[in-house]
Amino acid sequence: MDYVKPNQVLHNMIQTGAGKAQLPVIQLILRGFLGGAILAYATTLAFTATSQTGLGLVGALVFPLGFVIIILLGLELVTGSFALIPLAVMERRATAGQMANNFFWVIVGHVIGCLFYAGLYYASITKMGTVHDHALAVMIAGIAEGKTIAYKEMGAAGLGLVFIRAVLCNWMVTLGAVMAMTSQSTLGKIAAMWLPILAFFAQGFEHAVVNMFVIPAGMMFGAEVSAADWWLWNQIPVLVGNLAGGLILTGLFLYWSHAKKPGAKDESVSASFGARVGSEAKRA
Repeated sequence: MDYVKPNQVLHNMIQTGAGKAQLPVIQLILRGFLGGAILAYATTLAFTATSQTGLGLVGALVFPLGFVIIILLGLELVTGSFALIPLAVMERRATAGQMANNFFWVIVGHVIGCLFYAGLYYASITKMGTVHDHALAVMIAGIAEGKTIAYKEMGAAGLGLVFIRAVLCNWMVTLGAVMAMTSQSTLGKIAAMWLPILAFFAQGFEHAVVNMFVIPAGMMFGAEVSAADWWLWNQIPVLVGNLAGGLILTGLFLYWSHAKKPGAKDESVSASFGARVGSEAKRA
């Protein structure tokens, strides 16, 4: 009986987005740092599982543990916020400036956290720089090139492809954040959010925060990728695609699907939405 109905989930999405928008800069950076580092940690676990078994699906099965930790500890993941904070802005529970402030500082925290973990992981895998042919190092370098140079060689079509893969990715990632709100129990939350995260990772779609680790780590391991290749052919278009996928396919579509209708008795959405719909109904 710990199931939370969709209308209440929508209310919780707006509440969560409003809370995130009001966090001070230092908390945004720290929570973003931890979120990025933990997701990077889960990524190397998934790569290890894939390398050991030869099955990408096994890596996808274990990858969601990073997302679970981030959500349960209330840390920041900008890709999840792409679906939540805009709803708070629409409901006048937050401002566009607060939303931009959250996105910017959390991304800064993510980059620092991912680079921090990448440095530690490099030291571990290479045994302080003495070993350069470790299977995982070769794998990550190859993935980094596949996420940048491969798109670059395709030109404009490559930008379109990486954007589409980013949209598809964050549709599932934001659903993972929302699915965590469908249960009141910890086990229920874990099970609910695990499924969509597994779905995106198993199909190799593009996640901005994962790439903040994979690409620079690949560069450390010898990938023929420049900083310009990283940002122009992956990081920027992936952030834009993640924003579009999370905002539209999860945030707006769920908002329009479950927002309170005129005359409805179930007060599950914010008071401002109900008042606005009611006033529009009267004018009609």
